[in-house]
Amino acid sequence: MKHASPKTLKQLQPLLKRIRAFSELKERKKGVFYFKSKAFLHFHEDPAGIFGDIHAGAAWKRFEINSAARRVFFWKKLKELVG
Repeated sequence: MKHASPKTLKQLQPLLKRIRAFSELKERKKGVFYFKSKAFLHFHEDPAGIFGDIHAGAAWKRFEINSAARRVFFWKKLKELVG
């Protein structure tokens, strides 16, 4: 599974705009966010679709974000973790 391409990230612009509003998150590379200087969030793509990986606790959790409903669920989980 590869990191999301610029084309895929463009599809995620509404979501990325909301994520960028978190002052606690720093976007070091397009679509790759850090929280307290540790890798925290990035996106992948493969034939099954687009996925967001969030570092939650000691492990990464992968969220499928192909539909609007899945993106809402992903957003809620992200807000819980970032505050």
